[in-house]
Amino acid sequence: MASWKILALYIARQFFFWCLSVFTAMTTIVFLLDYIELIRRGGTHPNATLLILLKMALLKQPFMAQQIMPFAILFGAMIAFWRMTRSNELIVARAAGVSVWQFLAPAVMVALLVGVFAVTVFNPIASVMQTSYEKLEASVMRESNDQMTLSRAGLWLRQSDKQGTPSVIHAERLSQGTGITLEDVLILFFDKGDHLTARIDARRATLRDGYWDVNDGTRWEPTKVAEPFSEIRVETNMRPHDIEESFATPESMSFWELPGFISLLERSGFSTQRHRLYYNALLARPFLLAAMVLIAAPFSLRMHRRGGVPLMIASGIASGFVLYLFSNVVFALGLSATIPVNLAAWTPAGVSLLTGATLLLHLEDG
Repeated sequence: MASWKILALYIARQFFFWCLSVFTAMTTIVFLLDYIELIRRGGTHPNATLLILLKMALLKQPFMAQQIMPFAILFGAMIAFWRMTRSNELIVARAAGVSVWQFLAPAVMVALLVGVFAVTVFNPIASVMQTSYEKLEASVMRESNDQMTLSRAGLWLRQSDKQGTPSVIHAERLSQGTGITLEDVLILFFDKGDHLTARIDARRATLRDGYWDVNDGTRWEPTKVAEPFSEIRVETNMRPHDIEESFATPESMSFWELPGFISLLERSGFSTQRHRLYYNALLARPFLLAAMVLIAAPFSLRMHRRGGVPLMIASGIASGFVLYLFSNVVFALGLSATIPVNLAAWTPAGVSLLTGATLLLHLEDG
């Protein structure tokens, strides 16, 4: 095997080992912190047993792991390059004519492959577990079963009134003007034992403060004659904000499912801002991980005899947190439609790539 291939495999192996080690350590710490926080939140909820809270923390962990991954790549790359520099391995390689770009290439390639795997394979698994976590959180922490499902068959909404009596609403279409109005509505009423007690078919239902204003319909009850009506009120504890929030969150949607769900939201009249931003951020994830390698390199390749190593490493860690804050600000601008969604999703990766490349060109002679 050619010597450069041996060197590339060695660098790739060292990089992957240290990134995996940092990733494991960080996910363990985050898991413990999440579990402690869930215990604190569950103190006033009788159904929040330690076993259920442990299950919730485990279900949430894959989603948190996705958030941790860029930092694990950054810190893992810094440790790997710093150790190889301290042992003079990279110094000997550079003396033999290997440029900084050549020995960074294996690490960048590994980061890209890890990003592709995280998006295409790990993300679908994490989304399924995140869905289960959100359902458990709603039932245990918020003690609520209200939820909304959107499909090609229309909208299905499960709700309850102030007394906790459940009902199910189906609508063919939704329109959003001054409020939320459902078209071609079917409402099924149940008692607390989930037995059907009444049914309403109506032309439309508009969400008001504490009730649905249902118009032009018919009400059926067992053993009673159907009663047409022009207007009737149906109590609800939902608000307009709750309708959109009750949809599947982007984090609970698989990378492969998001495009279809975004199209469905658009046809139904709902905002797709959050879901499109999340989908584009997933597309940019491999490039963001590769950018972390380029940012880590200038802060960890400095030779020891020049001094200032602790300061350089601290600067690298600080740059990671600055990038995190910058990403949050840009994503917030994207969610508020201040800037285009594609720009908001791809800016962190683009800025990181340019920053890393600029620092390497400025500080290295490779």
